[in-house]
Amino acid sequence: MNIGFMDLIAKERERLLYRTTRLIGIVLTLSSFLVLGIPGIVDSTSLLAAIILGFLLLFCYIRLAGEHSLLWVLLGLSAGLGVLAIVQFPIEPSDRLALSMALIPFAGGALGAFALVLTSNLWRILVLIAATAASSGLVLLAAGSATILSHSVAAVFLGWIVFTLVGIWTTRSVDRAADRIRSIGRAHQAERQASELEAQRRQGARLLHDTVLATLTLLAHSGVGVTVEALKAQAGDDARLLRQLRLDAGSDPEDGNAQSDAPEKDSVTDQTIGTTLESVKHRFNRIGLEVKWHGTGQVLLPGEVLDAFLLALAECLENVRRHAGVSEAHVTITDDEKTVRAMVTDSGVGFDVADVDSARLGLKESVIARLSEVGGTARLFSAPGAGTTVVLEVPK
Repeated sequence: MNIGFMDLIAKERERLLYRTTRLIGIVLTLSSFLVLGIPGIVDSTSLLAAIILGFLLLFCYIRLAGEHSLLWVLLGLSAGLGVLAIVQFPIEPSDRLALSMALIPFAGGALGAFALVLTSNLWRILVLIAATAASSGLVLLAAGSATILSHSVAAVFLGWIVFTLVGIWTTRSVDRAADRIRSIGRAHQAERQASELEAQRRQGARLLHDTVLATLTLLAHSGVGVTVEALKAQAGDDARLLRQLRLDAGSDPEDGNAQSDAPEKDSVTDQTIGTTLESVKHRFNRIGLEVKWHGTGQVLLPGEVLDAFLLALAECLENVRRHAGVSEAHVTITDDEKTVRAMVTDSGVGFDVADVDSARLGLKESVIARLSEVGGTARLFSAPGAGTTVVLEVPK
């Protein structure tokens, strides 16, 4: 992906430079010939020959923007230098100053525009140096001056320098922008991976809290009210869940070959606790909490939303079993066009909602945060001695 991105940036940068060269070169070539066409500056025969080479130069500019080949640069420079040579013959010494001034926009502008695309490698830089020297030398010849630092030569040389600097600045600016974009992309990817790892960690913590820790609590209380067979079945379900978590932690979603020797997961996931409403009913029936179900007998939701809904519902029932001091709970499931609701009610000891420890996983993570991730909500109503009601809502 990075290689493709860099190739795209390089192509767009070249396209910008070559199209800019074409535009500047065509405009300044036409402007220069308007100046050279002023009577008395260039002999008519020399002007006609120069115009023919000028058309060749324009053709090179047009082809250059489409093919980006050094061949069209060399051919264009040759045509331009030919124009600089042809317009000087025959010319009277008294007219040389006017001719040299008229050649400045052509030599330093129309030809100098090629410098935009001659800074990318050593060979192009050598061509740039040679073209700068040749165009400056021909303008110096037209001026008839032995002074290298004449005004016309200095102007031509300055034109080549300006276009060279613009080419270098554009190339480096685009490269810096590409590096910045690439670094932002890497930072975004690292942040996304960190978020995914944190989400996996939180999901694993929730599942462990909802199942394994619940089973350990039963064992810690010597399984009061629960048969040995039910404890074994519950422990077997938890073992399968731990195996599933281990497989998920060992796989890398970015690497299709990761854990290629691991067993198939289907045989585990289709037995994971909390995946269906019937499994939730079966779980609490066998561990001693009598749940009376009311309302709809089916829950039709997208897979991710259904999982969050049923796991949050199971955690609410587990809280009833562990903390309410009763052996019975009521669950009423209703739905409308947009929402599925579950109301979990018990007549137990209740508690003051304000006293709930915000660090406890049971309510904060396993219910509220879990539903929030799928666009759902959880509302808790309780008071000491008045039982507890939890209302869970998720979007369809």
